[in-house]
Amino acid sequence: MVEKLINQKLTSTRGFEDLYPFESNFLNINGHDLHYIDKGNGKPVLMVHGNPTWSFYYRHLIQNLSPDFRTIVPDHIGCGFSDKPDSNSYNYTLKNRVKDLDTLINHLNINEKINLIVHDWGGMIGLAWAVDHIDRIEKVIITNTAGFFLPQEKQFPFLLWLIKYIRLFAVPAVLGLNAFARGALYLGSEKTLPQKVKKGLIEPYNSWKNRIATLKFVQDIPISEKDQSYTIVDHVDQYLNGLNESTLLFLWGAKDFVFDLTFLNEFKRRFPRADTHVFHDAGHYLFEDKPEETTQLIKKFLGK
Repeated sequence: MVEKLINQKLTSTRGFEDLYPFESNFLNINGHDLHYIDKGNGKPVLMVHGNPTWSFYYRHLIQNLSPDFRTIVPDHIGCGFSDKPDSNSYNYTLKNRVKDLDTLINHLNINEKINLIVHDWGGMIGLAWAVDHIDRIEKVIITNTAGFFLPQEKQFPFLLWLIKYIRLFAVPAVLGLNAFARGALYLGSEKTLPQKVKKGLIEPYNSWKNRIATLKFVQDIPISEKDQSYTIVDHVDQYLNGLNESTLLFLWGAKDFVFDLTFLNEFKRRFPRADTHVFHDAGHYLFEDKPEETTQLIKKFLGK
């Protein structure tokens, strides 16, 4: 299985090898191979991606932080170079995402406190792990995500509503046309991304079968108590204040089409004195829009 995935990686990276020159690692979790990058030495920096990105999104930080830190960046099951099982073989839920992350952390025998960087739905995954392992957290960098339910003043975006509830729209649009991942290339960034970067961001989602995670992530967003991930989000919402605000850094793209300043304002209501930097000319893909600026702020925050 690992040999198959490495061959898949070598094939898939044609055209953007120079942007993603990292050695692959794989961990089998209940029959499914999870791909991850583990580069550098020093204090661990764990980066958790969201939807529809993968470890490629963190490539600038891996390159720039790995000389001083151990950078660990997994691809969630169904994403990047990880296995992409069907929904009968893997339950694409927040609960499983958090369990997979915990399995990886334990597998890597990380004894030092962890620095965490999160984005998009990776924020809920990473923060769900963090609130239950406060004593294992050093610092947390939070970018364009949530650690709570939808703020009262924010409406659930109509496009996400269609994907979550209208199967006749979601299946052909997301699985068939790859509309979610392709749309994010244009809605997620405030600048025109180079063609090679666009290819890198969506390459793993190159077939109907390989797009299942991009659909399931949206369908798993809890809106009501009937949704199966509601309990975990409620838990994070209640225990988020267990994090020490002096250990938090907020970096935010103000022009995010989903995680706009409404979400940052809710974080700031809870952590008013946390270090915060808003980029008014950046969007959801903050690390694409502002790679140098965000890298420098993160290095400074982590003490390098």
